[in-house]
Amino acid sequence: MSEVIKNRYEFVYLFDVENGNPNGDPDAGNMPRIDPETNFGLVTDVCLKRKIRNFVEMAKDNKSPYEIYIKEKAILNQFHERAHKAVGADDEKDDKGRKGSGDIVEKARLWMCENFYDVRTFGAVMSTGVNCGQVRGPVQINFSRSMEPIAPLEVSITRMAVATEKEAKKQKGDNRTMGRKHIVPYALYRAEGYISAHLAKKTGFSEEDLELLWKSLINMFEHDHSAARGKMNARNLFVFKHNDALGNAPAHKLFELIKVERKSDPEIPARAFSDYDVLVNKDGLPQSVTLEEKI
Repeated sequence: MSEVIKNRYEFVYLFDVENGNPNGDPDAGNMPRIDPETNFGLVTDVCLKRKIRNFVEMAKDNKSPYEIYIKEKAILNQFHERAHKAVGADDEKDDKGRKGSGDIVEKARLWMCENFYDVRTFGAVMSTGVNCGQVRGPVQINFSRSMEPIAPLEVSITRMAVATEKEAKKQKGDNRTMGRKHIVPYALYRAEGYISAHLAKKTGFSEEDLELLWKSLINMFEHDHSAARGKMNARNLFVFKHNDALGNAPAHKLFELIKVERKSDPEIPARAFSDYDVLVNKDGLPQSVTLEEKI
């Protein structure tokens, strides 16, 4: 592994969707998530982290030190057991008969950080089963928000088959199943994120891990295509790098240097990325902060 990062970072990430559902809400029939007061579209941090995890798992073949802790069908307590076994704490108990003393929990926590990319990146609560402690991750991502209000569509679809003989008899051989899917015709979303060098020191988040994060954000949609999600693309990734670990400017001031404006008629709904201008105010950038455009 390379050296732990020593600089604070913030980033602005722009991505779009065309005729797809970027993040369905299971409590609303899987409709695209929206702010009900403004109708702006939302995509959760968990959604983007899932795609990052999936890309890392694919790119690194889920092998240490790039294993993924939160993944499909995972049984988390089994990972905790692995950690305790790896640090030689299988049979050790504290003075109350609980498995894992404070020292062992810390060793297990460090082992989890060393072996699982998403633990040392995003953090995790690992106190179920045998205790591996809690990790506060250095990388945090806000909810994404669309640049304009969205108007999700509910589209009827037909499957030329039925599931049971009873359904077939009822339809007298017509064998059709009707369904619905939700799409956003087009929307451009903006996400903002933070990377703490101080928390990276505690988890071991390295320069190599950082480059893998950028690579994931740039490429993750290319390996996440599905009929439900439509066409999703990473459009821009702006990275602010501070000169030191504490940082040299407030994050919100840096975010304000990146603006997205409509260049086509705002009365006509946007249907392409080319309907927007992305404006970067480099003159407002503090001398102690550098800006790199990754996409």
